[in-house]
Amino acid sequence: MTTDRSRQACAALRIGQITGEAVMYHRSWLFVPANSEKKLGKAFQTGADVVVVDLEDSVPAEAKPEARDTAALWLGARRRMLVEHRPIGRWVRINALESQMWREDLAAVMPAAPDGIVLPKASGPEAVRKLAAEIYEFEQRHELPSGSTKILPLVSETPHAVMTIGSYVDAPHQRLFGFSWEVEQLSAALGASRKRDASGSWTGALQFARAQTLLTAHACGIAAIETFSSDFADEWGLRTAARAARADGFSGMLAIHPEQVAVINEAFTPGEEEIGEARRVVAAFESSPGEEVVQLDGRMIDQPQLKLAYQILGTAEGLEQANRTRESILRPA
Repeated sequence: MTTDRSRQACAALRIGQITGEAVMYHRSWLFVPANSEKKLGKAFQTGADVVVVDLEDSVPAEAKPEARDTAALWLGARRRMLVEHRPIGRWVRINALESQMWREDLAAVMPAAPDGIVLPKASGPEAVRKLAAEIYEFEQRHELPSGSTKILPLVSETPHAVMTIGSYVDAPHQRLFGFSWEVEQLSAALGASRKRDASGSWTGALQFARAQTLLTAHACGIAAIETFSSDFADEWGLRTAARAARADGFSGMLAIHPEQVAVINEAFTPGEEEIGEARRVVAAFESSPGEEVVQLDGRMIDQPQLKLAYQILGTAEGLEQANRTRESILRPA
């Protein structure tokens, strides 16, 4: 019989990460401008699994020094609450390595021990190694656990970066949490006048970047995070995109507006019908111990389907527990 703990471990492979006795989920990644104390103050009330404090595109150059201070204060003030009560990811998007501002970003935020760093305009594995080496120095300096700060590179913002995505398979790094891709920067670099074709699907180059991101993440055994939807007023479009992302194998999705969070969380949370089917798959195997393949309603069910069923059940149970915890302790930030 599979225990609740092992079911949670399976779920962690998909949308969560086990930390101590808690499961931290990574369905929704909400980007919040670091120069907006008001928006940061409301971030915890959005229900986002991960809050990404943004020091890059959403912050004007002249506002970046003050934004670093604001980001550091916000991260530090919420560090203890997160560890002791409800595990919500605290990440920071720094400026690109080519900007010469990224070291100042790290110097400001690393003392507050963020869970991870989002690396924009990642040009390939060497860029991750360069960032990782700098993070290591800050961890040592501030007596943080070695390797505790993860990295999520945005791997598709230039044509060159897209063509190097596959090279991560041969050069994995222990700090890599996952990969995500980005549409706007790549479209601009291509000089593209459209992002979707007449059917509403991504155009060829964007489909290629998305597929490379997804396949390489799974090949490396890390998370694949879907790009954001820029039209936050289009709830139907967002729901469609988020459900398609989960169905395709993505672990979560980026968000640029608080109203997107609930839609993304719902899309990446198993529904009742899906949970019921998963329970029936598990029950079929438990009634035939030792079998590699079993029959269910005239269908042959094998081990990959059993693994998926455990993931679904672990996800549902873990999220139910996490939501009860959040409801009981949620307070205005």
